[in-house]
Amino acid sequence: MGPVEFIVLAFPEEQLRVPAVEAVIGLRKTGVVRLIDGLVTTKTAAGEVLAAEFDEFMELRGLLAHREAARLIGPEDVREAAELLDRGSCALLLLVEHVWAEDAAIAVRAAGGRIVGSVRIPAERVGVA
Repeated sequence: MGPVEFIVLAFPEEQLRVPAVEAVIGLRKTGVVRLIDGLVTTKTAAGEVLAAEFDEFMELRGLLAHREAARLIGPEDVREAAELLDRGSCALLLLVEHVWAEDAAIAVRAAGGRIVGSVRIPAERVGVA
């Protein structure tokens, strides 16, 4: 298995942006990442935090149908992600495996190594807009 990452993709309204959802679906289809788990979290204008399964959204229905493992994103993850959101916004919470790095991860483990850290660098820090 390649490295696994928990990602929160925030949107400025309480509804998902379809082009972004299509992009996530496209990554999965190319085999670059494997979607392990996912939820949609909303922080209403009143500050209430809601979580919904992908199957509750037409554009996400069936995206996790292949899932064999138990649900891994839990209530604590939802609360932490909601702290990152403005009121009146929503987010896709994704647990993904970086399939593209699987061979390297296997080789590192076979050599007795392990991944001990990972830092996400914002695009604006590396000059990519």
